[in-house]
Formats: sequence, structure tokens, C-alpha cells
Amino acid sequence: MDLLLIQQILVAALKTGTPLLLIALGELICEKSGVLNLGQEGMMLMGAMAGFAGAYYSGHLFLGISLAIMAGMAMALLFAALSLSLNTNQVATGLALTIFGTGLSSFLGSGLVGSTLSGFQPIAIPLLSDIPILGALLFNQDILIYASFVIVVLAWYVMNKTRVGLTLRAVGENPHSANALGINVIKVRYLATLFGGAMAGLAGAYMSLAYTPMWMENMTAGRGWIALALVVFASWRIGFLALGAYLFGFASILHLVMQGFGFDISPNLLAMTPYVATIAVMVIISSNALKQKLATPMSLGKPFDPKLH
Repeated sequence: MDLLLIQQILVAALKTGTPLLLIALGELICEKSGVLNLGQEGMMLMGAMAGFAGAYYSGHLFLGISLAIMAGMAMALLFAALSLSLNTNQVATGLALTIFGTGLSSFLGSGLVGSTLSGFQPIAIPLLSDIPILGALLFNQDILIYASFVIVVLAWYVMNKTRVGLTLRAVGENPHSANALGINVIKVRYLATLFGGAMAGLAGAYMSLAYTPMWMENMTAGRGWIALALVVFASWRIGFLALGAYLFGFASILHLVMQGFGFDISPNLLAMTPYVATIAVMVIISSNALKQKLATPMSLGKPFDPKLH
């Protein structure tokens, strides 16, 4: 295997893993606050549709990104209003949000199916992009991938080095103690949920404006569900989340790599690779129940009513 082929595989894995990284990061922050939002797939689809429609009709890609983020946040706000203010079951509400987002994106985007546009193009950073392998991998990408690097670093810093991160973790671990200390638990959870929606919308925009600059129904192909598994796989740690996203990205293109090497296997079976990998990861994680329990935010998925405390 020559260096050029290795470089191409790594770049493809990076591109494929980026939407997983963005949406999973949003879900990780959301879950750190104690909120379990299973509506990631629906929010991502709405972001992809809104982003593509905005860019297609306006001719401005950055307007498309803005609309995608707002669409994701609007869906997240709906979820927050139901689960945090009205105390509906978070699991059921999240599943309903995915069904709603899938149907609504298909309905609103029906007139754009198959339409294409000129999406975000790679921007080479002078000198750095000439470094063998790493240059093409890290310094010759589109602006959304560069943004994902920055967002991940900032999120890690905020979560581990600032009072904001400490507050978020406190709310996720013990909302009753946090409330007793004067922290507005519901407000913190609303903000975390909205951040998760923004990241889901941005991930959707990446899909329809950079990865495959077009719109088609269900184009996220289950990435929202994979992102949920990825958060558990990473044990709610951002560094492991980034590594896992790119590993899952590699699993997603593995069928193309194997076909390129001439493996005589059904392409439909090979296309199942990322989903099989997801199941395998969940089985492995479930085998160590104690470790998973220690890593899971203690109040994850549990409602909190400040009027009762």
C-alpha cells in the first residue's frame, strides 16, 4: 500500500467522520447535563434540508449554515419544551422528534430532491498543506472541517477547565445538589440541549453542503443513531469521542476500500460495516456494566422539577 493510497483513505475517513463528530459532540454536552435526546437523526435531517434549501435559493453557503443551525436548535427547543418544561418522557419524546424530523424534512425538501450545488471546497493552508500525508489530512480541508477542529478543542477546554463545564457536570450528576447551590438546573439543561441541536444542524449542513452537496431524503443514513452509540463508546469523554468518530468514519468507507482491493464480497454486505461496528461496540461496552455505570452521568434521562425541591 503506497503513501498516496494511505493518504486518500485517511482523508476519506476524516471527511466521513466529521458529521459524526459534530452531532456526537452536541449529544455528549447534552447528556453531560442529564438530558438524553434521541432525536439526533431528525434534527440532523432538518439541518441538512434547511441548510441546502437556504444555500440553493440564496446562493450563499454561509446563509445555509446559519439556517441549518437554527433548524437544529428549533427542533431541540421543541424537545426541551416537552421534556424539561412539561416533564414528558425523554426517550419517547426523542424518538417522536426523530420521526417528526424525518417526515418534515422529506415534506419540505420534496421539491429539491436530486438538486445539487457547488458546495464548500478545500482551502489549502500555505506550506503546511505540503507536509506529506498530514498536510492533505489536516491542512487542505473545507472550512467546516477546520471549524470542527476548533469546536472540539473549545468544547474540551470549556468542559474541563472552566466554571461553565463544572456547572454542567454538576447538573448532570446531581441536579438536586446543584439546585440547592443556586444553579438554575432547567436553564442549564435548556442551553445544553440547544447546543446539541445546533451541532446536529451543523452536522446536517456538512452533509448537504460539503460531503455530498445535494439534497435527498434520509441522506444522513442513520448517523444520528451511530452518534448516540459513539457517545457511550467514548465514555462521555471528548478526546475519545473524536477518535471514535474518525474510527467510525473509517468503518463507513471500509467497504469502498475492500472493493478497491478486489475483495469478492457483496457490496450490500460491505455497506453494513458501520452498523455492524456500532452493534459490536455496544455489545463490548455492555459486557462491562460497572465501568459503563461509573462513566454515565448519574441523572441522565431523569426528569427534574424545581417546584418539588
